[in-house]
Amino acid sequence: MQRSLFFKSIIVFVLMLLIGIPLMMVQSTISERMRYRDEAVRSIAADSVSEQTILGPVLVIPYSESFEQEEVVDVLTKRSVLRKYSVQHRHYVYPNQLSLKGNIDTDHRYRGIHKVLVYSGLHVINGDFVLPGIESLAKDKAISQLTLGTPFVSLGLSDTRGLRNFPSISWNGKAYEFKQESKLRSFQNGLHAPLAAMDLKTPETVKFSLELAVDGIERLSFIPIAKNNQVSLKSKWPHPQFGGRFLPSPKERTIDQNGFSANWNISALSSNAQQQFTAQEIGKREAASDGVGVAQAIPNLDSFSVAFIEPINVYSQADRAIKYGMLFIALTFAAFFLFEVLKTLPIHPVQYSLVGLALALFFLLLVSLSEHISFLHAYLIASGACIALIGIYLSYVLHSWKRGMGFGSALSLLYGVLFGLLQSENNALIMGSILLFAVLTAIMMVTRKVDWYQLGKNPVVAGEI
Repeated sequence: MQRSLFFKSIIVFVLMLLIGIPLMMVQSTISERMRYRDEAVRSIAADSVSEQTILGPVLVIPYSESFEQEEVVDVLTKRSVLRKYSVQHRHYVYPNQLSLKGNIDTDHRYRGIHKVLVYSGLHVINGDFVLPGIESLAKDKAISQLTLGTPFVSLGLSDTRGLRNFPSISWNGKAYEFKQESKLRSFQNGLHAPLAAMDLKTPETVKFSLELAVDGIERLSFIPIAKNNQVSLKSKWPHPQFGGRFLPSPKERTIDQNGFSANWNISALSSNAQQQFTAQEIGKREAASDGVGVAQAIPNLDSFSVAFIEPINVYSQADRAIKYGMLFIALTFAAFFLFEVLKTLPIHPVQYSLVGLALALFFLLLVSLSEHISFLHAYLIASGACIALIGIYLSYVLHSWKRGMGFGSALSLLYGVLFGLLQSENNALIMGSILLFAVLTAIMMVTRKVDWYQLGKNPVVAGEI
């Protein structure tokens, strides 16, 4: 290859790298706007309600163990005394069967130009507990006397500001109102309902039911604490995202434009939530008895969740789009270079730069417009403006309206392919690979008969350098 053609190639390559600087600046702006959006979510959560996690209900039976123990008080005389001790215990009873049916509505809240998805759900919870006999309660001493305290039902709720009703629990047909705080050591946020005294002479089964109306933001989580957990959720929101340790049953999950319905069937054999909860409750008790402060955080237990996500997050879409920015510029510059070489029509490096800047500006227009209108409309306006600008400009640069409109048509096709890549996230890699292969094939077919050594001697190209 002759020196002039080689130098021209180097200049075009350096210009392409320099256009990467404004692309990085635009990407930094997109990342900054994404942080602003996250701050809006945190601000709304701080002012109203956050993501919700529901645990329980759990039956807590407090009791005291009294016993006498002989202790030596004088080693020399071996004199001993009989002392009385009383130790406080808790026995946790988890539901045998727990059924939760929830119907969830969604809405938006705004913080400036940023909107956040919030939900409001009505959950009907019912099931049963198998009460233990008093002889099954744990003792520190084999010979001791147990005295039962006032039992209560605890319901963990990570943010009680989201409560929309004053719930009560129906316990064997009798209603008991909930009060503030869960009275649990590891999950203090929530509610508790004091129950009537129990004798626990013999094991028995008690049925319960309650209604819980809860508001939250973006995500709703459940901890499967029962022996058998059956959770059924319905919503008109058509874009759920299921997460956590358990996914809904494949045959009992439907998602369409009218919303979604999903069912979870989780047994204690597949979940460690009971063991984890018991271990953390014991750990918190020991920490409290040692005088160690206990943080009021959500315990780390097996859980599952459903997130109410926006189908198109404008910032994530714009961030994905700008990753193809260098590909846009490389393809455009390659087309310019081939046109310049094959048609012997010189294009100045400044003209390369201006077209590259116009391509970079598209991404800034895209993210700024999509903050105020839908992503599709923002994409159409931003791409249409850039295509029109570059098409008109190149009509004068290339001394032909047909040539300018030809480049504009090629850019339209490129923007269309990019939009398809953004909408088909799962197929983005294969679509991008096919695009690159198609472009390389086109270049090789167009230049298959070109004598590059002869072109390197072309006085027009050399004169341009």
